[in-house]
Amino acid sequence: MAVQSWIDSLKSSKKTALINDGKRKIHYLFTDGKEMAEEYDLKTDELIVRKWRHKSTLGAQGQWQVEVGDALPVHSLDSDVIKENCSNPMFTRKDTKTSFQWRIRNLPYPKDVFSVSVEPSERCIIIKTSNKKYYKKFSVVDLDRSQLPLDSSALSFAHTNNTLIVSYKKPKEILILEEELLKELKKLKGTGEGDVDCKTQ
Repeated sequence: MAVQSWIDSLKSSKKTALINDGKRKIHYLFTDGKEMAEEYDLKTDELIVRKWRHKSTLGAQGQWQVEVGDALPVHSLDSDVIKENCSNPMFTRKDTKTSFQWRIRNLPYPKDVFSVSVEPSERCIIIKTSNKKYYKKFSVVDLDRSQLPLDSSALSFAHTNNTLIVSYKKPKEILILEEELLKELKKLKGTGEGDVDCKTQ
């Protein structure tokens, strides 16, 4: 089963842990060279950040791609740089213990304008507005990794403070996987910030 192969690849990856600033930070190095970094809240055990880095075809380190959490904006001292308008819709993912959750900020339309649906054939969720002002199609990568089907009854959405919040209830297979993984991560001896051994060049 694909869920088992995903948990096996997590278990077989080389992991390092760091406890810092109220967070458990885990770095995974997979056998294929991919890297994943996660941050968990120490009090609630909730996932705050998950990001991936792949090597390029020539073997160079790629940029980190944020899967969960806010992508850190790249600030430039050069004022002539073209940057995204801060009033544009901002799409981020922030999960809860029981749901995958996406937030789209800067959507000032009433809730009845939005339509959120599952497209099983394309394995994605589609958000659209009846006023044709916003359209977004995205996949639930956790379900893709574990090859689990999308279920429209698990999907719900709310709209508050110009933010659309789309929730997808985690299936029991994912909840079991996350619980198993958390047990593994808690066994890792996490070093404190001052304990890190840095090699100087």
